[in-house]
Amino acid sequence: MRLVFTGTPQTAVPALDALLASRHEVAAVVTRPDAPAGRGRKVEASPVARRAAGAGIEVLTPPRARDPEFLDRLREIAPDCCPVTAYGALLPQAALDIPPNGWVNLHFSILPAWRGAAPVQHAILHGDDVTGASTFRIVSELDAGPVYGVLTEPVRPGDTTGTLLERLSHAGAELLVATLDGIEDGTVQAVPQPAEGVSFAPKITPADARVDWKLPAPVIDRLIRACTPEPGAWTELDGARLKLGPVSPDVSAAPLDLAPGELHVGRHAVLVGTGSRPVRLGDVQAPGKRLMNASDWARGLHSGGPARFT
Repeated sequence: MRLVFTGTPQTAVPALDALLASRHEVAAVVTRPDAPAGRGRKVEASPVARRAAGAGIEVLTPPRARDPEFLDRLREIAPDCCPVTAYGALLPQAALDIPPNGWVNLHFSILPAWRGAAPVQHAILHGDDVTGASTFRIVSELDAGPVYGVLTEPVRPGDTTGTLLERLSHAGAELLVATLDGIEDGTVQAVPQPAEGVSFAPKITPADARVDWKLPAPVIDRLIRACTPEPGAWTELDGARLKLGPVSPDVSAAPLDLAPGELHVGRHAVLVGTGSRPVRLGDVQAPGKRLMNASDWARGLHSGGPARFT
């Protein structure tokens, strides 16, 4: 089939690579416009745009998918189908109507669970043991279209959003190609999603990523892993924001009695009190500093009473 691939972040690049290696023709790519990125906030093309440009493929970056110029160009390209992975913007019905085989989205959850922008983050945050990916036909309602195919993936105890998305992006790329092959061959049929089991995964904001040390240790662990690498979990110490990497449980036979947020700097570990057992800090990043091991960071703390995160 003649395809127009739509996607934006690095997570979508494996899907584009898989399509480029498939029997299908990728005629063009649609991605979000250039935007500030990185610590220097330099304006850059999206990872998908850079990969497509390297492959000599036309790149379309409409500010809005409803813009008449974009819709006219899409009609000129005349795709048979438009596969989508993590585009980051809504598609109007005028665009959905153009390809005869519709727009097929690779979504990183087992639908109807975790419809929305942050399915992997919410799977970790809520303690799911298993997640996966689904391919479905896009309709006007958010992530509610009929499903072509599903794969499952266990959520490992130490998984962050970054590590889990890495696995899902590669496995999901294979699922997307298999779905398109089946659509072309007439061997797959989209099945309506069940009405039961619907849940939603809105974007997690920096405000959501602040750690409440009064919560139990397992909840804090899941929050930090869900927010790694983005938007980054954080806390405050003496009014300064501190970014936190994943923590680990304190497995001492006799855990210290620490108040929520209270720090204990030991010889080999830095512990923090929670609403249950203490947790061991991993990496931390102070304002204007590099990411470092918590023990190295703690050497720079001023003594004079117990330190406490707020």
